[in-house]
Amino acid sequence: MDIARRKLLLSGLFGTGWVGLRALATGLPISLFAQSRVARADPAPACAAKPQYLVLLTSGSGDPLNANVPGCYVDPGIYHPAQPTMAPTAMQIGGQSVTAALPWTTLPANLLARTSFIHHATYTNSHGDAAKVNRLMGAVQRQEMLASLIAKNLAPCLKTIQAQPVVLNNNLITYNGSVMPILSPPNLQAALAAPTGPLAQLQTIRDTHVDQLNALFKQTGNVAQKQILDSYALSQGEARSLSQQLLNDLSSIKGTTRADTNIATAVLFKMNVSPVAVATYSFGGDNHNDTALTNEATETINSLTAIADLFTRLGTYGLQDSVTVAIQNVFGRTLSIQNHSGTADGRNHNANHHCSVLIGAGIKSSVIGGTALQTGGRDYRATGFDSATGKPNDAGDVPYENTLGSVGKTLGIACGVAQAELDKQITLGKVIPAALA
Repeated sequence: MDIARRKLLLSGLFGTGWVGLRALATGLPISLFAQSRVARADPAPACAAKPQYLVLLTSGSGDPLNANVPGCYVDPGIYHPAQPTMAPTAMQIGGQSVTAALPWTTLPANLLARTSFIHHATYTNSHGDAAKVNRLMGAVQRQEMLASLIAKNLAPCLKTIQAQPVVLNNNLITYNGSVMPILSPPNLQAALAAPTGPLAQLQTIRDTHVDQLNALFKQTGNVAQKQILDSYALSQGEARSLSQQLLNDLSSIKGTTRADTNIATAVLFKMNVSPVAVATYSFGGDNHNDTALTNEATETINSLTAIADLFTRLGTYGLQDSVTVAIQNVFGRTLSIQNHSGTADGRNHNANHHCSVLIGAGIKSSVIGGTALQTGGRDYRATGFDSATGKPNDAGDVPYENTLGSVGKTLGIACGVAQAELDKQITLGKVIPAALA
């Protein structure tokens, strides 16, 4: 990475005057280093007691995420991989016994206790509509993307360095109409883990700025400011330990695998760079031709292993209860062999059924909605459902046409966005209480 690009990246990661680096090094609130900022005219946001960072795992491939989750084992006409590693297995979700592919049952119990499977439609079968689905097919006002809407509302609450989402791989994400650049894990490593990089100097930066604040507050500070400094300032040992942990983690990045993405995500949230990280985990990709659904099986196992690894890594930074993960793709895949030319060697696109998976402290263990055979009997679609119970019901208060918007509003609530703001910004759907803790 050339020097000019590295400087630009560091400036973006740590903000004007590297205010975020000073906050990271000292453990003190960004507000203590940002008093020169011009006050915004916008009213302060309504912040939840514990706002969440968001990891959005999304893809334009149309992965078969929907095919092997709870809610897709209620009809023998729905086909699944035949490998023993994907065997239909009973599990407890929301206090009820349901069936899913074996890998879902291997998630740690503490994660399953905060996982919701929401069956819905995306109303498109075109790969090129991935950006539209991220805008909830036009339901978000001013064509903003859901990830950006959530980030915009959470940034002041989490006091992140930037409001814009950080994109870790090849996803088209916009913020206020501008396309977000891609920050790959290797580029993050190159910018931060160099011998002369800022993380290697964290203790020195800590000492410099704590000394400066002590001198300033000794002359002009009030009691509250001094208490903040006394209560929150990292010790030299803590700064050294944090620096070493971040550097060790970054040095283990080898490329752009799921594990590398997890490291980058955890480091970015620990540095409080952005409220939202956008990445991709494959669950089988665009698998029109997938003999015996072999790749679907392998990728499902690998991605669920990676989700467990992500929360383990977040736990090393004390963030395991502060991050929500949402898995949502452009569309689902066909569930009926008849709609794949009578063979089980792959799946076609399905505009009418998908399943978003939400995992986080604000999520209730649940299966929301379900599947029904489409008119004509060629494939399955998502049902409407009752928002209070989550039970499938085409006559429920969340009709099929509003299921995608309801997923968006529910994710927003789980992350800590005020419902009034979500109702104002998202024109379709309603919050699903049955999916919320």
